[in-house]
Amino acid sequence: MQEVVEQAPRSEWIDGRQAMQTPEDVQAMLKLASLGWGAKRISRELGCSRNTVRSYLRQGGWQPYRQPQRPGRLTPHREWLAERFRQHRGNCDVVRQELQREHGIAVSLRTVERAVAHLRREVLAQTAATVRFETPPGHQLQIDFGTVRVPVGNELVKVHLFVATLGYSRRTYVALFLHERQSAWLQGLEGAFRHFGGMPREVLVDNARALVNEHDAQTREVAFNDRFHAFCRYWGVTPRACAPYRARTKGKDERGVGYVKRNAIAGHRFASLEELQAHLARWMREVADVRIHGTTAEPPIDRFERDERIALAPLAAKAPFLQVRELSRRVHTDACIELDTNRYSVPWKLIGEAVTVIVSSMVRDERCLTVTDEVASLIARR
Repeated sequence: MQEVVEQAPRSEWIDGRQAMQTPEDVQAMLKLASLGWGAKRISRELGCSRNTVRSYLRQGGWQPYRQPQRPGRLTPHREWLAERFRQHRGNCDVVRQELQREHGIAVSLRTVERAVAHLRREVLAQTAATVRFETPPGHQLQIDFGTVRVPVGNELVKVHLFVATLGYSRRTYVALFLHERQSAWLQGLEGAFRHFGGMPREVLVDNARALVNEHDAQTREVAFNDRFHAFCRYWGVTPRACAPYRARTKGKDERGVGYVKRNAIAGHRFASLEELQAHLARWMREVADVRIHGTTAEPPIDRFERDERIALAPLAAKAPFLQVRELSRRVHTDACIELDTNRYSVPWKLIGEAVTVIVSSMVRDERCLTVTDEVASLIARR
């Protein structure tokens, strides 16, 4: 009996070369082979070489073309690249620079990006992941500023809200300022200490220029502003800075700023800034302290009174840092002393001598300096 076979599609030839077989071509090869056709007869029928037919019959079906993988210049350094890529949190340009410096291999940024492309999703996931960090009572106070425009009288006024949040109880303190200069940060902190009736062991800050001079993202070394560091020593608290570009490590206060804006400010109008500050004080007492917190499932004031108040260090009878400070300074060769990155002149006869500087009456960023020598004789007043 003569076999009846449907006409199979014939392969096309392009510029004298046989095009890659389509899935339909390969299906036809398998069907003809199942009817007993040989490779030579199938190749004649479909217009392709016998080796092509044999190849598809061996692999049992159509498969997409795979470009052969050739080892690249960076292949021997795959483990090193992966380690540095994770270390630098996906910064390929830094990896490229270290590759040239340590291995003498100069390649383009695109080459490095291709070599670590399979790791990028992993690093992005690690960057996005946030693990909640809980602190014991009295351990940490998180601080931040938020800016918002508020209707005051007949105009929109840009105000700066200092927000401090205790890490354990989530109790919040809010103060109003018209700027974010360093004096506002320090006055805000002292206001928080007074509001809570004590001091935590450490203060976690963002990398604001008023507080942090430098923060190395790789080594995590922090150089705090000298004046802020002196403030922390004066009150006996330890400063800490959250990781650069990772404000979520200070998440309680980041969310606290948003909560203040949405709940205490949004939709309100005020006759004066004094009325706004009074509103914030009432809001802290009647709303923020007594609400059921979403994470702790209890009011911050209850958690504070039960566990945290007793864990805070007492304030003692200290004057505000911005009012009175007694410091020791040595007179430089230009007959000046240095204080909080500023320089003040004194009589040239004191070059090389140690003097005592008393800083007092800090009002609106203005201060009175009294400089005395070793026997407390008045030298200068600024």
